[in-house]
Amino acid sequence: MKQLLQRAEFIVLRGLLCALRHLPPITASQLGGAVARLFGPLIPVSRIADRNLQLAFPEYNAKKRRHIIRECWDNLGRTIAELPHIGQLPHKAPDGAAWSVEGEEHLITARESGRPVIFFSGHIGNWELMPPAVAHYGLPFASFYRAASNPLVDQLIRDLRQSTMTQEALMFPKGAKGARSALRHLSQGGHLGILGDQKMNDGIEAQLFGRPAMTASAAAVFALRHNALIVTGHVRRDGPARLVLVVDRPFSPTITDNRQHDVQALTQTLNDRLESWIRAKPGAWLLLHRRWDKALYRQVATPP
Repeated sequence: MKQLLQRAEFIVLRGLLCALRHLPPITASQLGGAVARLFGPLIPVSRIADRNLQLAFPEYNAKKRRHIIRECWDNLGRTIAELPHIGQLPHKAPDGAAWSVEGEEHLITARESGRPVIFFSGHIGNWELMPPAVAHYGLPFASFYRAASNPLVDQLIRDLRQSTMTQEALMFPKGAKGARSALRHLSQGGHLGILGDQKMNDGIEAQLFGRPAMTASAAAVFALRHNALIVTGHVRRDGPARLVLVVDRPFSPTITDNRQHDVQALTQTLNDRLESWIRAKPGAWLLLHRRWDKALYRQVATPP
């Protein structure tokens, strides 16, 4: 029965993605956004989004939080619907569906440094643009992934992401084995991409919106161990299927005799960068995960 259900889930998802692929990218984006915007706020997980907004933006009233939650769902729906089109979006088209980079000189600087590079971002805008966009500038990076529980669906998603790239994209599973593979990749001069905005119970405590948040320290640990150049950036949505990767100036990790302090300081720096992006447009962030201590979510009882 489990295999039958997994097969059915795979067939439905594959059919949906195929249908989206045959739509123009702007139409697919608008459709995905409309469906998610309509039904998403009704799903119980929206209570988590509302609580996250209460914790991060206590000054927001219920009406504003509902508006931001609709924006979050709209962005998620568009991100999913745009995925089959990411690899075919034109670069720097003057209007319509396209992608571009603000701060492309920073990617060129990183490439010419000859150093291993760690790209740090979060689930903001259409984060799926980041791997192919950065690879376009000669800096393909490996990334971590959390496998879907359905192996057929997992392979479908991995194949779809691979189809957006012009070359093989390495993906390491989250966990100790994946971490060892990532370190080996960096030691061989490779580059690594990390989405560091989700809670990691086995991470370290750092501040986010003035609250302690368990945070993955991998970006800091890897950068310090290999003296990797750090490039931070996020994706801004300027319209349906019109995406901009905003890249910040690269920087090197500060290395002292106290490695624990260095990891803590660098992790906090990355959290601060993430917070600044979210503050600029909260609805562009994937708000649907518990980011802080679970005790803070016990007050979640009714939909927003």
